[in-house]
Formats: sequence, C-alpha cells, structure tokens
Amino acid sequence: MSDTGRPGSWTDSELATLAALAETFVQGDAARRARLAGEALATIADPAQLAQLRLVLRAMGSRAANLLLGGRPTGFAAMTPAARERYLLGWAHSRLPQRRSAFGAFRKLLTFLAYADPGEGVPDPRLAAIGYRPDDPPVTDQPTPIRPFLLPPATSTDPDARVTLEADAVVVGSGAGGGVVAAALAAAGRSVVVLEAGPFSDEGSMPRTELAAFERHYLDHGLLTTWDGSVTMLAGTGVGGGTLVNWMTCIAPPESVRAEWGTDHGLEEMTGPAWDADVTAIEDELGVAVATHIPPKDAIVLRGARALGWDAEPTRRNADACGDCGSCGFGCRRGTKRSGIRVHLADAAAAGARIVADARVTRVILEDGRAVGVEAEASPGGDRPRRIAVRAPTVVLAAGGLRTPAILQGSGLMHPAIGRYVRLHPVPVVAGRFTERVEMWRGTLQAARSLEFSEPEPGRNGYVIEAAPGHPGLLALALPWEGTEAHAHVMAGSGFISPLIAITRDGGEGRATLTKAGRVRVDYRLDATGLATLRHALVRMARLARAAGATEMVAVGSPAAWYHSSLGDSSDPARAFERYAERLAAFDFAPNRGGVFSAHQLGSVRMGADPRTHPCDPWGRVRARADGDEPIGGLYVGDGSVFPTAIGVNPMVTIMAMARRVARVILAET
Repeated sequence: MSDTGRPGSWTDSELATLAALAETFVQGDAARRARLAGEALATIADPAQLAQLRLVLRAMGSRAANLLLGGRPTGFAAMTPAARERYLLGWAHSRLPQRRSAFGAFRKLLTFLAYADPGEGVPDPRLAAIGYRPDDPPVTDQPTPIRPFLLPPATSTDPDARVTLEADAVVVGSGAGGGVVAAALAAAGRSVVVLEAGPFSDEGSMPRTELAAFERHYLDHGLLTTWDGSVTMLAGTGVGGGTLVNWMTCIAPPESVRAEWGTDHGLEEMTGPAWDADVTAIEDELGVAVATHIPPKDAIVLRGARALGWDAEPTRRNADACGDCGSCGFGCRRGTKRSGIRVHLADAAAAGARIVADARVTRVILEDGRAVGVEAEASPGGDRPRRIAVRAPTVVLAAGGLRTPAILQGSGLMHPAIGRYVRLHPVPVVAGRFTERVEMWRGTLQAARSLEFSEPEPGRNGYVIEAAPGHPGLLALALPWEGTEAHAHVMAGSGFISPLIAITRDGGEGRATLTKAGRVRVDYRLDATGLATLRHALVRMARLARAAGATEMVAVGSPAAWYHSSLGDSSDPARAFERYAERLAAFDFAPNRGGVFSAHQLGSVRMGADPRTHPCDPWGRVRARADGDEPIGGLYVGDGSVFPTAIGVNPMVTIMAMARRVARVILAET
C-alpha cells in the first residue's frame, strides 16, 4: 500500500469519515491509516462489498441520515470524540447484524493498521510504548533452492499474445498439497508446471514487518473474512502457500476422524499401514521434531494444563533447532523452516518442474469431457497482466479450500456440492493477562499444545488448545474495542498478554461461491454442536489461564466477557470464577458478536463414495455429475478441499498425506 494521493475512487468526504473512524478507534496517524485502509479495500474487497462499505461511510457522514437514524443532525467527523465512541458502540451492540458487520469491518482494519504499520522511517510510538521490539533474525547464507520460471518476454508486435506452455501435468497451487503432488510427479519423470497465484520471495528478502508480511504473503492482505465479516480468516499466498507463513504445528489427525472418513465417506486405507506410512514419510521429509525452546506464552499452556491434570506437551514442528525470533509468520529469513520452498517444491524444481509465480488460474480447459490444461493471468513482479495457458493431459487443483472450488465453478462445472461443506476450524479466543512479561510475538510460534479435548463427547466436537503467537497488529484486531481509551489501555499491556485459542472441529458448514467479479464469497454458519464446542472451549481455556496464574482474562467478542481476579467476591474467589465460567458457557456467538477466527479452510470439494454429496471420488478424481460416478478424465484435486469433514487439529500433515494418496493415483493412471 502506498501512502500517496487518494486511493481508488474514494471521495474526500468518504476519506474524511474514514479518518474520523481511524482516530476514534486508535488515536494518531488517522489520515495515513485512512489512505492505507482505502487502498487495501479498493484492492481486495469484492465490488459489492466495497459499495456497501462506501454507502456506510456516506451514511455516517450525512447529517440527514444521522438525524433519521440517531436523532442528531451531525456528521460523524463533526461529532465530539465522546459522541463518536457512543455512536460506534451503538453499532457494535446493535440488534441489526448489518450494523455489527460494518462496525467490525472498519474496526478490525483500522486497529490492525494502527499497530501493524511501522510508520514512515521513525519508530512508532505506540509500538515503543508496549515494548514491541521484534528480533531481527539472521539471514540465511544458503540460497533458496528454487527460482520461479520466467515467461518468455512479450513481443512489441503483439504484447497481448497468449503464452502457451506444454507439460505432462499442471499443478495449480504450490502450498502443502500442491508441493507434495508436484514433487511426486516430477520425481517420476513427468514434465510438471506449477502455477501459483501469489508472489515468490527469496528467503533473504522475506518481509520484516507485520504489515509488509500481510500485504505480501496473506490472501487479501490478511483481511479475508466471511461475507458478513463474522469469521476472520488467515490464508497464505505465495510460492509455498500456507507452508511459507504457517505456525508449523504438526499434529496427525485423530484416529476417530479417519475411521469416520472410512465408514461414513467410503475412503479406504485411512486407518491402516498405508496411511501410517504416508504420515511417517511426510514427517521425515519435513524434519518434524519436538520443540526445544518453550517461550513464556507456551510455558503458560504447559503450566496451566498440568496444574489441572490435563494432557499438555511440547509441539512437534517442521523446523530445525531454532526458536528465538518469532517471525516465522512473516516467512523464514534464516532458512530453517522446512516450508515448501525448502522441501517439496525444492524437490520438484530439482527434478525439472517449472514454477510460475503471480499466475492466477481462471479456468480448467475441458475438451471432449476431459481436462487438457488451464488458463491463467500472469503478472510476474506486478508487471502488466499476460494471458497464459498450460496444455497438459493431467490437471491437479491444489489452490486451497477457497480458490479450488472457485476455479471449478469458473470452469462451468455444475456439480451442486462444489463449494459446499466448507469447514473453517472456527477458533474462539481467551486472552489472559499475567504478572510476568510474556511477549507473545517472541520465540517459537507454537511450542506447546493440549489435546485433552481432541476427542468428541456427546454434545460437542473435539478441539486442541494452543497459544496464539500474534504480533501487535493481529492482537489489536482480535481484542475487543470498548472505547478509545479502553482499547489503548488493553494494548498498553500487550507484553503481559497471552491469548489462548482452540482449534475446533466444525459443527455446521459454509459455502464458497464465485462472485461476478471473480472473487470468492464465503458464507458460514455453525450449528448447535459447533456453538456448544466453542463455548466448551472458552470455559476450558479460562480454567487453564487461571490455573497458570492469569490475573485478568477476556473472552473475545462484542460484548466481551471480562474476569478480574481482584474484583468480585474476594472472600470466595473460586465462586466468583465459577460465575464467570457460567457466563462463558452461554457466550453469544451470533454473527459479529462472539469473536471467531480461522486459519484453515477445508472440505469445499470433498472426496467420498456418494456422488451426490462428494464432488471428488475417494481418490481425488473430480466427478462429472452428481447422478453418476464417472470422473472427468485427467482432473484431480490434491489439497485440503478434499477433506470429507473437518479434523479439529492443525491440518498441514493431513493435507500432505492426502496429497500423497492422490499423487499415487495419478501416477498409476498416467
């Protein structure tokens, strides 16, 4: 995001209202944040959503609209600071979901920018005040083992001419699944082209700040949400996909989930030696090892869980012996993270695979009932877009749980289950404040976990409890906003805060659909079991935080649920806490009330035996219709889209194991 001029087609009045919002949420740099926010929204928001947000800004700035809606003929920017606070809190707690959605959209974006933006060449006073001094990790002296394939230069006579590449197989997406499939096919002697919609970053030039990382290597600059804004989602983009920026927690899927996939969805070999061999091979390739450096935020998980007699262990992660910089979510500058660019994509490239960055696939080319390639728009390094086609008899979609179904829909495939059954692993948050300095942004990202509740029980699904290693921008986005000074006060204590998260197995589902503008719309609702799971997790995370010594805690939402150990019934603190636990057990998770987050998008093109409800067969072949089992020749899916259900734990290892399964089928058939 540049900081010059007026972004897009925003009017002066809209920007003035946006700046007033920025100043009300967090004081300082309001005009700069308004410009940054305007540029971000103009770049990544669907035109329909952008039109709605601009309409909201115009209504806020209108004296007549505010007289009609609030009884005061004053535009938002002209209100006193106290009046602005009351205005926004009224929207935050409104009975109208549209108002809550608009409040959440602006609040999340503008508070994130306030703490993620490093400023213009001088130390940001807000970050200095909270003691945020991220480590500057050493830069690797080993070259990144891959380089993107360079398209032939455009000719002056026909600069718009389509570039055509030929291959045995084209893999769309370079994340956990795409990398595994590309490596397997290339190792078997196939000519492989990998198309990645995101950019390539050499490890030595990975982003160094939170804002730069979100702009470069997170889908929609990290501003991805469900259509109504009720679930905030993180998804990686770039060569390496999510493996480039994920938190590296490696957990195998629960056996009960795999057994369900076999019995209820017709997936063979999910609990036998073939599956175990795939997981072992993946973990060996990733160099998975137990975390050796346990930062304070993760020591809290271990300390609290053990005090309660719960399961708690250091995590297993795909990195060499390191844990001192906390910047893995920006991309690993020191080259110790065993991401795709160090493992599977590196293996694929060494075997001759061509990896094309900044190439967004728009459709699969279908001829005579089979896939024969894909079409894409390529903009290497931000250059002028060029049309590209890859002709290949084998097409593997591994663009992630949101983009894979969108490509199929854009290709004219009409199976009614494409884009349905989206799973997000919805995450509730309890943030605890401790007397010791925690600095959640420092050290191993996730060094501990509790699997105490990973298996389901009647009335709830399973989940895993972990610490959240966010930097200040992500923390500011997640924490509740209850007024300018109140939010500033909470953020001032950031160094003492440790958020706990629960990766829950979904109850309920979503849908991903391609909009007219070519973007992905995600609609999502939890069912009663999903809501019960979130509430169960809130109560247990609160118990864990208290057992670990938290003096205050908050369940994230609007309104939030606070607990202060120094308040309440001091003669019976246990009773006071139990009353708090009762509040959490009934926490309101209506859209844009309870805070819900997601870093995993799964299940949107799920595999299974029933052709009516599974767009892929049990081996990853895409079905032509819902009324028959005939697959489309040469078309496969090899990412988390194929999950029949959610799994309730970090999915990277499972995605890679499923991709190995699909790759074996491809090699046997081609």
